[in-house]
Amino acid sequence: MPDKLKNMAVAEANSARAASQEVLKSGAYLYPIKGILYFATHKDLWGPFMSRVGRTFGLGMGVTSFMFFFTYVPQMAIMAFTSGPLAALSAALLVLTESATITNILSRSFVVEDALIDTFDGTLIARDQEPLVAQGRQLKPRSGGRDAVARLGKIISRPLARFTPQAIFRSLIYLPLNLIPVVGTVLYITVQGKRVGPALHTRYFELKGWNARQREDWIANHRGAYTGLGMAAFALEMVPFASIAFSFTNAVGAALWAADLEKASK
Repeated sequence: MPDKLKNMAVAEANSARAASQEVLKSGAYLYPIKGILYFATHKDLWGPFMSRVGRTFGLGMGVTSFMFFFTYVPQMAIMAFTSGPLAALSAALLVLTESATITNILSRSFVVEDALIDTFDGTLIARDQEPLVAQGRQLKPRSGGRDAVARLGKIISRPLARFTPQAIFRSLIYLPLNLIPVVGTVLYITVQGKRVGPALHTRYFELKGWNARQREDWIANHRGAYTGLGMAAFALEMVPFASIAFSFTNAVGAALWAADLEKASK
């Protein structure tokens, strides 16, 4: 039995090492950072975000207030066993993380869905991918000094999923991992990154016209890259009160990678 456990541990360690090497080799984890820089230097992409910032801020404040009122004390009591004298601070950080996660899901489903699509498509147009974007929406002529977002017309296809209670449950079920200092948070980000990475390219897959099998095969062949992309993006969206802003910069980063993939394939 000890030998079997040892072999299992070695196998898991080797698997984790190989996955980590694949993530690092892909370089996809850099695209959320590139998205921040690109968004900051291209004012024509700011419109969709600015049009939603007031409503998303109000939503975030409401969710955060609700969470602190109903969940802070119970979670502080639990964390007294794992964090000791730091329980109050640890519980506050956990509630902020939970609030950011819930706010992000609700805002994506009810407030910023179209704005994120516009940001993704506008970035593709700015990177000379008009033919790709034209597969999913109408485009206005390049005239009159129109910027990338101003050229966006009616959306033909709408890839982002609507809100379901299961979406929040799936996102929150792993939150207790954060009760484990450092290691737990890394595991939490890794698990969520595997889910978030492919989701960031849902619009790209829609524009490509791929069916479910084609998407699954593509993701499987680029698993490390999507995990790295998702981990970096999710870590940014965990930042309290800035999660929505990072949702937009992550959309830009995902679009930048899509544009690079298109150029590499030609």
